[in-house]
Amino acid sequence: MLAAPPPAEATPARLREKPLALIRRSLGGRAAIRGKLARLGSIAGGYLDGKTLDERLAQLRDSGFIDEIPTRVQLVIGSIDMLRFWISPAAADYYREQSINYGFHQVLRFLDEPASMADPVGFFSTRDGIIGHLMQVVHANPVYDLQLLGMFVDGLDQLEAQLGQMLAGTHPRAAAIGAIVEEADYHARLLEFVRAWRKDPTIPPLLRGNVEKSDRYSAIEKTFGSLTGAMRYFRTLPTSWSEAARHLVTVRAFAPAASS
Repeated sequence: MLAAPPPAEATPARLREKPLALIRRSLGGRAAIRGKLARLGSIAGGYLDGKTLDERLAQLRDSGFIDEIPTRVQLVIGSIDMLRFWISPAAADYYREQSINYGFHQVLRFLDEPASMADPVGFFSTRDGIIGHLMQVVHANPVYDLQLLGMFVDGLDQLEAQLGQMLAGTHPRAAAIGAIVEEADYHARLLEFVRAWRKDPTIPPLLRGNVEKSDRYSAIEKTFGSLTGAMRYFRTLPTSWSEAARHLVTVRAFAPAASS
């Protein structure tokens, strides 16, 4: 006997609303669009401002989330590896399982927060940009972003507060984020995990279902699931542009090497 479908309120908007409705919700009003463009502009400025990047990396090192700061070349090549070996394939698998069109989902994500798509490693993002990204997408492992919020004195406090607003339906971006997030109970689970992780960062991570049940991503998640692991991997990569280009061409599969 087939199980009854879940009630509408238990099904996220992403799975029950029409594409045009999702697009409208993702875009938001004029004030929301102005804010998005301003945050995107700050990302572009950050790429040109080496001082800001140096200050943020130093803050993360001083907070204990980074052992050693990678070079600029290592940051670039490491970011590409993280995208091609971890973020993109794990996300594509997840969306196939959810019967969600991966391409259209990226369009919705861009419309909701273009800055998060322009800065995959997050070093140039604002505090609220990182928080919005965490709430927008069911993360394979949120620890990377929780550590990234160490760039801001009130980062984790604000994350807890904004998750509470999402659950209460009072967050100013609730409609847009609700059009994208893939699982109805994600915000509740994330808030519970954040509170527990702040008390004990050694607890097991909150893994997305397709990562938790798959051996394929075990070693990759241990490397890229946290900022600490990712930066250790970045530090093993080439430091010259010529060797970086060679790495991109010749390395076609993830190899953890001495990154863990």
